[in-house]
Amino acid sequence: MKVAVYHNNKDIRVEERPIPKIGPGELLFKVMASGICGSDVMEWYRIKKAPCVLGHEVAGEIVEIGEGVTKFKKGDRVIVTHHVPCNACRWCQRGFHTLCDTLRSTNFDPGGFSEYIRIPKINVERGTLAIPQGMTYEEASFAEPLGCVCRGFRMAGFKPKSENGPLTLPSPPRGEGLGSVLVLGSGISGILIIALAKHLGASRVIATDVNAWRLETAKKFGADEILHAKDATPANLAAINKGRLAEFVVICTGITDVFSQALKCADRGGTVLYFAPAQPGQEISFPLFDFWHNGTTLTSTYGAALEDLASALDIIHKKRISVAEMITHRLPLDQTAKGFHLVAEAKESLKVIIQPHT
Repeated sequence: MKVAVYHNNKDIRVEERPIPKIGPGELLFKVMASGICGSDVMEWYRIKKAPCVLGHEVAGEIVEIGEGVTKFKKGDRVIVTHHVPCNACRWCQRGFHTLCDTLRSTNFDPGGFSEYIRIPKINVERGTLAIPQGMTYEEASFAEPLGCVCRGFRMAGFKPKSENGPLTLPSPPRGEGLGSVLVLGSGISGILIIALAKHLGASRVIATDVNAWRLETAKKFGADEILHAKDATPANLAAINKGRLAEFVVICTGITDVFSQALKCADRGGTVLYFAPAQPGQEISFPLFDFWHNGTTLTSTYGAALEDLASALDIIHKKRISVAEMITHRLPLDQTAKGFHLVAEAKESLKVIIQPHT
C-alpha cells in the first residue's frame, strides 16, 4: 500500500509499505478520506517524531475483522479516533478524558495518510463509531475536528441537555443563551467554532484574522461581524457589539499576543477558551488584578473523546453545520505534499482532504 511519510512540512514522501496485519480484536480500515489538521503542519510539534505517517481525521470502510470482534462487520462505514482514554483513571472519572495517560499514548498503525490502517483493539472498543446513513466519507472526516470544538464548548461550561446525549443546545453556567462570541483566528477550527456558536444560538459572533479571504469565509459560515486582527480592540469590539465586550472569547491561534487581546476583549463575567496550542516555553504577562476584578473564567481544551465525536456526527448528520462547504481542496495521496503546503501557507485553503483511493 501507499503511505505519505512526513519528514518536515516541505518533505513528504510517498512510499510503499506492506498492508498491516491485524490480530484478535482488531480491524483493517480502508481510508477513504483523511483531513489535514492544522496541528499536522506545526513543525515544532511534529518534527520530533519524524519520519512518521501523520493523519488522524479519518473516515473509511472496514475491510477485515479480527477474531472476537462482534460490534462491527466487514463493509461497515466508520470513523476512528487515534487517541482513546482508559475510562478508569482519575482524570477520566472526573470527565477530563483527554488528559488521560492512555489517551495520550494510544494511536493507530500507521497514520491516516495511508491507504489502510490497523485499528488496535482498544481503539475498536473505545474510539470507533458508525457513519450515519447518507453521510459522505468527507463529511464524516470532520467528526474529529468538530469533536474537538464540541469538547471545547463543554470545557467552557456549555453542556448537552442530558448527560449522555449529543451537544445540541447550550446550558451556560450563568444567564440565558450563549451571548456574544469573539473568535480570534479564522482557520478551520475558528470556522467550526463560529458555525457551532451560531447553531447554539449565539446572539452575535465576531471573527478576527489577518487574512482577508478567511475573514470573508468567516462571514460565509456565520460571523455577524469581522475585524482584522490588529483592529480587535475593546473599543472596536464594543462599537459593533451593542456597546459590550464578548461574553465568550475563543483563542484559535498560537500567537501569544492574542492571549492578552482575548482577556482585554472579554466582558465582565466572561469566559476565555484557549483552543489553539502555543509552542512549549512561551510565556506571557498576566493582568492578575483585571482577571480577578472582572471575574473572568479562563479554561483550555485538548482533543476529543468518544462522546464529543458522537456529538459531532449528530450535528453533521442533522445538517446543523454544512461541513462539506468548508472543503476547499481534495487531493489524492500522491499529492499529500501539496496539501501540506496549502495548509501551512494558510492563504486560500480551509480544509484539505486527502483521498487515498482516488
